[in-house]
Amino acid sequence: MYAPTDRTTASRSRDRMSYDEAAAHAILDEAYDCALGFTVDGEPRVLPTLHVRVGDTLYLHGSTGSRPLLAARGDGLPVCVAVTLLDGLVYGRSQFHHSANYRSVVAHGTARLVTDQREKLRMLTALVEKAAAGRSADSRPPSRRELAETAVLALPLREVSVRARTGGVRDEETDLALPHWAGVVPLRLTAGLPEPDAGMTAPVPAYLRERTSPWLDPAVLRGEHVLLEPLDLAHADELHAATADPEVWRHLGSPQPADAAGTADGIATALAAHRRGERVPWAQRCAVTGAVVGTTSFYEVDPERRAVAIGYTYLGRPWWRTGINTEAKLLLLTRAFEELGAERVVWHTDIRNERSQRAIERLGASREGVLRRHRLRPDGSWRDTVQYSMIVDEWPNAQVTLRERLRRTAPVAP
Repeated sequence: MYAPTDRTTASRSRDRMSYDEAAAHAILDEAYDCALGFTVDGEPRVLPTLHVRVGDTLYLHGSTGSRPLLAARGDGLPVCVAVTLLDGLVYGRSQFHHSANYRSVVAHGTARLVTDQREKLRMLTALVEKAAAGRSADSRPPSRRELAETAVLALPLREVSVRARTGGVRDEETDLALPHWAGVVPLRLTAGLPEPDAGMTAPVPAYLRERTSPWLDPAVLRGEHVLLEPLDLAHADELHAATADPEVWRHLGSPQPADAAGTADGIATALAAHRRGERVPWAQRCAVTGAVVGTTSFYEVDPERRAVAIGYTYLGRPWWRTGINTEAKLLLLTRAFEELGAERVVWHTDIRNERSQRAIERLGASREGVLRRHRLRPDGSWRDTVQYSMIVDEWPNAQVTLRERLRRTAPVAP
């Protein structure tokens, strides 16, 4: 426990204050930024910065040219650091009782400038590891010049207080009969889907994929006939060349691209849907030749109901009736039922596309019905959509059938 001081003793709402060391450390470790308050030349300053806790020391990241770092030379710099995690907005029946749920830490003390290079390196490594465990071994360490341009403040955690609000609305009893909605809207910081830098060819590392739902992870799926890899703009030229056939696009929901730039626009649309959590797109690559031959996706991803749809699938005509499409479906169904724990997988296809309907039925899916006037076709006409599904109880028999079909399928010639 931290001992309260004149600066950390609460003057109001004392029930929200504590001096619990473990609670303070947990908040500091969970939060990613903080506010650093200090005084320079008699003027108050507050700067946002990054921090990391190592034991009983809070380290603050900065530049060698910044005012607090310059002021910390010599005897150190008196500072106040505040870190807050916002957990929810509280809506009372009265405006006075609107509030927020939060957890916060305030630390006072004199921060010293870190001059020992080994201590500075340990702090920077800890800061990178806080961003993602394993990242320090998966990135270049700072050069001498970069280390010289980086300044670090160290604040001993001795004068520390924790303040928090939890729970619901605390309206006056006389307001409880008012007709206004009251309650709490939870807030949380969640990691979105990783967005690779332009030209990036390395796969998203596991320590970043683990931060998102596995249902939205375009994991690499390997078979003897096909390799499914995360769709990327780098696939545009090959994908366009492989699928530049009007027959491929006859029943699809978007028009045939006129050139590779149009195919790239379609890929960008798929990637934007992925970032929104609506779609998981893969490129289909021939496992024998290495050529990009098509694409496919999960969509209508619903982890809560443990359901997903397979679609947005198109394959270059030379690869029709090979093992590529069959094995791609086998890989996707295995991913859905055995790795994600899906209860239900769905397909949709144009009622005019009898070839697609027969292919879905050969997978072992059951026709559920027709969704009338479900979507607009590229020519502006309304499309009736045939919906198929497979449930987890049907998967074992379907898997045996698919594997037997693959066994009788000759591999693609190199």
